[in-house]
Amino acid sequence: MNHSKNTPAALRMGGHILVDQLVAHGVRHVFCVPGESYLAVLDGLHDHQIDVTVCRQEGGAAMMADAHGKLTGEPGICMVTRGPGAANAMAGIHIAKQDSTPLILFVGQIERGMREREAFQEMDYRAVFGTQAKWVTEIDQVERIPELVARAFHVATSGRPGPVVIALPEDVLTEMTTVADAPHYRVPETAPTAAQMQSIAELLASARQPLAILGGSRWDAAAVERFQAFAEAWQLPVAVQFRRQMLFSAEHPCFIGDIGLGGNPKLMDFVRNSDLVLMVGGRFSEIPSQSYTLLDIPVPRQKLVHVHPDASELNRVYVATEAVNVSPTAFCEALGGLTPTAAEPVWKPALDTMRGSYRQWSQCETIRHPGKLQMGQIMSHLNEVLPADAIMCNGAGNYATWLHRFRRFTQFGTQLAPTSGSMGYGLPAAVGAKRLFPERTVVCFAGDGCFMMHGQEFATAVQYDLPIIVLIIDNGMYGTIRMHQERHYPGRVSATALRNPDFAAYAQAFGGHGERVETTEQFAPALERAIASGKPAILHCLLDAEAITPAQTLTSIREQAMQA
Repeated sequence: MNHSKNTPAALRMGGHILVDQLVAHGVRHVFCVPGESYLAVLDGLHDHQIDVTVCRQEGGAAMMADAHGKLTGEPGICMVTRGPGAANAMAGIHIAKQDSTPLILFVGQIERGMREREAFQEMDYRAVFGTQAKWVTEIDQVERIPELVARAFHVATSGRPGPVVIALPEDVLTEMTTVADAPHYRVPETAPTAAQMQSIAELLASARQPLAILGGSRWDAAAVERFQAFAEAWQLPVAVQFRRQMLFSAEHPCFIGDIGLGGNPKLMDFVRNSDLVLMVGGRFSEIPSQSYTLLDIPVPRQKLVHVHPDASELNRVYVATEAVNVSPTAFCEALGGLTPTAAEPVWKPALDTMRGSYRQWSQCETIRHPGKLQMGQIMSHLNEVLPADAIMCNGAGNYATWLHRFRRFTQFGTQLAPTSGSMGYGLPAAVGAKRLFPERTVVCFAGDGCFMMHGQEFATAVQYDLPIIVLIIDNGMYGTIRMHQERHYPGRVSATALRNPDFAAYAQAFGGHGERVETTEQFAPALERAIASGKPAILHCLLDAEAITPAQTLTSIREQAMQA
């Protein structure tokens, strides 16, 4: 079979046509677990300069693709085999859905003539993924591959971004045809109207305690810079939603904190007492809204300007004073035309107070908790030695509180964390990030339970010589669940204890660098050795089980619950 470079008029195999579409749309990375159901696509990848990352589990591959989408704004590409492979990938699809991340999942499928017999690993992908993906389709005709792949890129990136799932019948991939490639996709963009911008200016001019809350996707570094310049000109207090901290510099004088789990109570009160909320990009869902208590539903007490790229999201939960159907990037471009009318706004004292509150809240050096390993001092050291552009990755668990509260993010493209609260995300995200940006420092925070969800992807880091740093915070339990258990059923511990391996030995067994860290004093030299090793590294950090949050111990939580 001729595998030379094809022209649009050349006879090509379906699997090769599909890969040619990826090239036409600018794809440079594919994350996959191989399967016999899409061998023709793997054969097509053999002849192209696309970097293929072979993963150890489909969930990890999908999470790496999600990390790619978060960092670049371009669809992360994941390929998995049918049936069990597709089922394993569902966790990554759920993350991309809730996090508004562009992602395209290509799934192998049985031959067309075997449908509805429950053939080997047969699945109805429209039914399985229908509630979690923006669009699910199956390519029935080889001639339609360019058309449907182009549509997938459009759907994944336009409006509110999200995942698309494309099923690939095995016989379609081996059919031959002549068909032209589709052109590179372009994301359609709109702009706010002059009347909308004038309305926003008037709302700001009449406000006494306004607040901007940033979230969602479809941001880039330029948009972040533009919004920071706007906030500085207006001296506007700015907060970010849960796990969207890279959208505004923590060192900016207008930044007052993040709104999420375990947040600063003074910030939550500030939101409640604001008279104008400028919400840009985000949905303000359950976690940032504190279980939908910060803004009344359907009509908030505060005047609300809601900027979102998907019209179906506007006025869906919160009826806005001004609903602006544009992306954050387009909105931030238009902000330059708004000029403040006063040299110092009436809310400047409130900004200064909240800025001071944030600085105090994010001060980690003086925090002490039970145990020989002090996480406050660990975070202080990381803030000192890690570069500003280091990419920080994590999954879900109480351990992540240390990172979210005390790492002062200052640049776009430096945070990978699932707003969906998915465990196991940190390690694959770190692998995906290092694959994209090998020159940057990439650090994975993981709890002992979280790490073991996708710990096998450490082998992927070793295979591709990706010297990520993994900090496993081991307290011998599913810490978040144990915390809630003590709050609701104090003293009745059930199904939350874990018996863990030696994670340093685990790293070494894979060919990486591993060390055990039991005290605060051991951490800095261990981190230095890990970085110097030039290998993927795990620092197995032993945390006292009592140190469940920066402010409370398990015992204090239990005692409070028993007294209630």
